[in-house]
Amino acid sequence: MTVLVRRGRRDVGIAVAAVTATALCCLAAAPGRVGPVERWVFRYVNGWPDAWQGTLWLFQLPGVLGMPLLVAVPAALLGRWRLTVALTALVPLKLLVERDVLKGLVQRERPGTTIPGAVLRDVPSAGLSFPSGHAMIAFGIAVLVSPYLRRRWQVLAFAVAVLNSVARVYLGGHAPLDVLGGGAAGVTLGALLLVVGAPVRGGAPTSTATCRSASRG
Repeated sequence: MTVLVRRGRRDVGIAVAAVTATALCCLAAAPGRVGPVERWVFRYVNGWPDAWQGTLWLFQLPGVLGMPLLVAVPAALLGRWRLTVALTALVPLKLLVERDVLKGLVQRERPGTTIPGAVLRDVPSAGLSFPSGHAMIAFGIAVLVSPYLRRRWQVLAFAVAVLNSVARVYLGGHAPLDVLGGGAAGVTLGALLLVVGAPVRGGAPTSTATCRSASRG
């Protein structure tokens, strides 16, 4: 169908751009250190008032591993089977890419180890930090649901994904490159899964000659 062909080309372009962004984040984070600019950004966000902790803690929830399955339930109830399949597939693909690919390429510890004076708010102080799995899930979901939403709700979905990443930095769970790399990887997975997850709209392509013949008849 013409709509799916158009959509497929765009999604491939998004996936290529997101893979490139992920690779650049990997290169920047590979030495395992947190550079001065990244450290400044972390300290700025991590230093926000403790009174914001409750609200920002809630914004990390869209990135938990079970969230795609939770979103898949209403999608299935509404008969959006393509979206349901894509959301379900996001979980194992995220685990595969995060653990077997990206963490194999980049071994960088969490801010509690790499950034002196980091404020940790109910997050681990040690363990591999790159990429942020929360960001992968949040951005993956945003990409998958966006074809089914009106523009204002698409903006909201991506705003929630951005706030999820900000929350992870504020809580002290990740440095900025961790969430940037995770977000880019999540966009990559979402764009690739739209091969099966995009809605089917439009009809078969109609040639110009066919249109002319129909108008004459």
